[in-house]
Amino acid sequence: MEQILWKYKPVELTTWVYLSSLLTVAIYFKFSRLWSMRNLDLLALIALAPGLLLIDYGGDVRYYGYIWVFAVGGWFLIRLVIDLFMVRRPLLEPNLTSGGLTFIAVSLFVFLMVNVVTKQPTENDLEGPRMLDALLHRDQARPDDRSLARHGPGFPWLFLIPSITTKTLSPKTDLAAPPERGRYMVQAATARTMAILSHLAVVLGMVTIGVWHFDNIRTGVAAATLYLLLPYTAQMTGRVDHVVPAALLVWAIAAYRRPLIAGVLLGLAAGAIYYPLFLLPLWMGFYWHRGLLRFSAGFAAMLVVLVASLAFTSTDLDHFFAQAKMMFGWTSLAAPGTDGFWLFHLTSEPYRIPVFVLYAVMCVSFAVWPAQKNLGTLLSCSGAVMLGTQFWQVNAGGTYVAWYVPLLLLTIFRPNLDDRVALATLGEGWFARRGIFLSRRAA
Repeated sequence: MEQILWKYKPVELTTWVYLSSLLTVAIYFKFSRLWSMRNLDLLALIALAPGLLLIDYGGDVRYYGYIWVFAVGGWFLIRLVIDLFMVRRPLLEPNLTSGGLTFIAVSLFVFLMVNVVTKQPTENDLEGPRMLDALLHRDQARPDDRSLARHGPGFPWLFLIPSITTKTLSPKTDLAAPPERGRYMVQAATARTMAILSHLAVVLGMVTIGVWHFDNIRTGVAAATLYLLLPYTAQMTGRVDHVVPAALLVWAIAAYRRPLIAGVLLGLAAGAIYYPLFLLPLWMGFYWHRGLLRFSAGFAAMLVVLVASLAFTSTDLDHFFAQAKMMFGWTSLAAPGTDGFWLFHLTSEPYRIPVFVLYAVMCVSFAVWPAQKNLGTLLSCSGAVMLGTQFWQVNAGGTYVAWYVPLLLLTIFRPNLDDRVALATLGEGWFARRGIFLSRRAA
């Protein structure tokens, strides 16, 4: 960036927390309605930053950072559930015009993505490209490889197109240089490209939902701008494992009128990180009266493809079944966390298992409650399910804010969507169309 903007220096994270908080208040705070839910939501979003900063600082303060993040996450979980009862939803537009919001969003996106390009990717960011590189070179996975404990088989395949692009555009390396150096450069470029494309997908998906489903482009732009403005986005911009599932979930919501496509996207998200599997009761309950077969077919077909891909990374049949168990989270509760809140508790299972049981009960209850589900229900409850994973997740649980915050922001800004139910917005199913066709031929 220094080559473009003279003597430009990246803004330090703590400084950006102050600046972004002030901008958030200036753009979105409703000064004429101090006690509105919108203002309370904004204050809670701002309150999330100190906990993430404490975690980022490291050391013993991380423990208090996780407690802080869990406390704010608990409030957001309550907020997403009580959203089901909020019938009156006055249109509280931002204090800035659509043109101003778009200008800020584009500027923020450019600066954030420049930070992705200029910073070195972390080991977690390189996991996906390395797994893909091993697949493309037909390298057998090690028997002790536990990468699927964090990522499913769909995670590396998501990097395929960025990998092909970066290999084509990357400069030729010195022939005297070791091959590992060239492979690392391609992997790092692939991770950066995937992070940029995923953030772009999240932003465009939120705007698309505003246009297609909220009938208000300004609402979609406002939600997307606030996503880019959050300190969390600046802190975790390059973290591919944070933003890739977020992009898939946002576009699954955007495609809810096409159950087959929504099922494929949700299945891919579940194959990338198994946690979206807990969304199944909610989504099947939404499509119960219409679209259930198409949604289930798309979801199941994607999972079958991803499970079949495990054959490329398995050394034998036993290893295949072991990786399949990790893919669906079978071993996640038994394995201690490598990082996060639970790392501070040597015997975390007695605490995590009851939390997981309560979480599972919540997920199953969404299949039948509320009985009449609409797009607003799908948004808020999907956000609640993905937020709930943070309370029992073993790897840095609480910090994967991107998994739920786009859905939370869309819930905050959404209008009344009581009429967006499956029966009213979805077309007839496959068999209904075939029945009409056969009846016309018989006539």
